[in-house]
Amino acid sequence: MQCAMELQLSSTFLSSSISSPYLMIVPKEHINQQKQQVLSIKSSSLIPENISGGLQKSSKKDLSRLLRTEAAINGIERKADSQKYTNLWPKAVLEALDDSIKQNRWDSALKIFGLLRKQHWYEPRCHTYAKLLVMLGKCKQPNQASLLFEIMLTDGLQPTLDVYTALVSAYGLSGLLDEALRTIDDMKSVSNCKPDVYTYSILIKCCTKFRRFDMIEYILAEMAYLGIECTSVTYNTLIDGYGKAKLFELMESSLTDMIESETASPDVFTLNSVIGSYGSCGKLEIMEKWFENFQVMGIKPDVMTFNILIKSYGRAGMYQKMESVLDFMRNRFYSPTVVTYNIIIEIFGKAGLIMNMEELFLQMKHQGVKPTSFTYCSIVSAYGRAGLLEKVDSIMRQVENSDVVLDTPFFNCIISAYGQAGDIERMVALFLEMKVRKCKPDYITFSTMIQAYNSQGMIEAANDLKSKMITACESNEK
Repeated sequence: MQCAMELQLSSTFLSSSISSPYLMIVPKEHINQQKQQVLSIKSSSLIPENISGGLQKSSKKDLSRLLRTEAAINGIERKADSQKYTNLWPKAVLEALDDSIKQNRWDSALKIFGLLRKQHWYEPRCHTYAKLLVMLGKCKQPNQASLLFEIMLTDGLQPTLDVYTALVSAYGLSGLLDEALRTIDDMKSVSNCKPDVYTYSILIKCCTKFRRFDMIEYILAEMAYLGIECTSVTYNTLIDGYGKAKLFELMESSLTDMIESETASPDVFTLNSVIGSYGSCGKLEIMEKWFENFQVMGIKPDVMTFNILIKSYGRAGMYQKMESVLDFMRNRFYSPTVVTYNIIIEIFGKAGLIMNMEELFLQMKHQGVKPTSFTYCSIVSAYGRAGLLEKVDSIMRQVENSDVVLDTPFFNCIISAYGQAGDIERMVALFLEMKVRKCKPDYITFSTMIQAYNSQGMIEAANDLKSKMITACESNEK
């Protein structure tokens, strides 16, 4: 009880209004940008040095490791197309298979697995099939999972509980819930493979993901008939799924069942799911009530809990409460993480509170918290909306001198900023740099550039890019 009392948040951010000079809305600065002469850029050699030089820097150690792994996978994969490699070094084949599975490269993994089965020393193992099935589930390849299961049977293996559960997951994650149920029915007829609570929990999670809540009652009834009791994982899956779907009555009913259960107890994940569901839709008073209720139960919040509170208050424009949560974290020795700072920076940026955003960014770096690509995306987007293009240049210089791994969302943000400012030359240079860094442009990249071209009257260039976008989308679908 003392712990619960100690964690009881004061009314400074749950009830009363706070007067703080820190969170005053700052007027946006307006800077008139002169339109630059549009140049036709057709080669990556025209990329300005101050952009390309820094963007090509990255961690040599990580890059070297990635290149070695890539080379090993590609080397083994090339041998898979030949019939003569039947006695390769086991370590090389198995490591290449493991790396491709970890990277969710399902096509490479299956090719290498085919090569593995040709080796003289190959001995089929259910564990290998289970790992492959889990990967195929993550990659949403149910047909490949079904074929792999048939291959396992031809190898003379008896499916284990892990294999069947992985197959259920592969079907469920692709929305083939009826097929997943049929697989569970098959399990019941196999000795030592009866579905357990973990199997059903995975199926329930898939049902919540695809909003098939009509199936959940049937699944729970079947579990009860088989004498399988829900665990904390099962209840948390239900609570989180119902909460995200805004089915609050069902969520609270599941929470009541969990509290009354002898096999499960609410934990911090339960707390975060409940307050997150109410906070995300603006029901802040109910969110605060449940936060207090969980404290009375003796459930200690974690950093994610406070991140949820900060995000909920920020979305509602309650910046003073958001700041008081951050102060509470620091006072109670909960160190704000990069996620905490990213949430607040994004909120300030979207609200146009540039000075507040910059101050927090400086605090973040002074605390030794390393900015991520998402951090820079939020800042660049805020500067772009405010028309502060010279500050975008400053962020680019910071990125050049860091080891941040740049991704497609970052390039989209920076391309959008220069496109809105009419700097077509830099926008195209960054687009070319994406190719150099093997960052695949997506629909947002193309749409942003097409809009920028149209706004500058470059209709032919916009139409050309539309054709490239359609070609890229078609190749991605194959």
